[in-house]
Amino acid sequence: MSSFIQKPSESFLASLTIYGIELESGDLVKLGEYLRLLYAANESMNLTSVPLDQAWDRHIADSLSLMPFVASADAKRIVDVGSGGGLPALPLAICLPDCQFDLVESTGKKAKFLEETATALGLLNVKVHNARAEAVGASRGGDLRGCADIVTSRAVGRLKLLLEICIPLVKVGGLMLTIKGEQVDVEVTESEGVLRALGSTIVNTQRGPTGTVVAVRKVEETSRAYPRAPGTHSPAKTKELGGVNTPAWGRNDGRSGPPTGGRASQRSGPPTSGRPGQRRGRSF
Repeated sequence: MSSFIQKPSESFLASLTIYGIELESGDLVKLGEYLRLLYAANESMNLTSVPLDQAWDRHIADSLSLMPFVASADAKRIVDVGSGGGLPALPLAICLPDCQFDLVESTGKKAKFLEETATALGLLNVKVHNARAEAVGASRGGDLRGCADIVTSRAVGRLKLLLEICIPLVKVGGLMLTIKGEQVDVEVTESEGVLRALGSTIVNTQRGPTGTVVAVRKVEETSRAYPRAPGTHSPAKTKELGGVNTPAWGRNDGRSGPPTGGRASQRSGPPTSGRPGQRRGRSF
């Protein structure tokens, strides 16, 4: 491995302290090896646009910012939607070996990268599903519908779109966690109708060094009408869930820094329930 991979940035190590995370011996080595594999594969496919010298902060620290929520929920099964290059799922799987991770990725070559990387890193707690989230969460034949303690998603789309494809995968009482950027307040506001329609509510927003974690709790069963079939989310095709027009699907990479104001940026610190400073069987 290169010297960069061997030496995490000082700001990354500071982030671990902020989140109250103590990694097991060998975790940093595996995280560095994951980054090496990610950037090697990125030469032949579009997995990340983040410069290599920012990877520990913008990829690994960003992903591990979800760990306090996982610990508080005592989650055992986590589904990651639109896994792409494996963020946040693979860094979390490295550091949380007692959790089962289901990675959902519709692009075949990216799903293959995820499978090969999980194998190379010895991650027996990872299963990759080469499928669309709408398919695995469908009311008929959806293998992952209602199975997850937590569903995660990062850099996939706007919050109101993510809700429709992620909430059906969550157990009642479980959480959806997504990391949003500078438009988090706007996205939260425009999602109010969608949240009501899907029987869910935002329970926490946590500002971090590279973004804001939005935690959504599922409080009742999702209607069998959702998620709608792929291609019907566009306002040109159908009225949007919740009665607010929705832009087309696309990546949401505008995450150059934390928000500067509004509701979401005013709340800081780890989740308030449970004991977020502990991991099952290890210091956290």
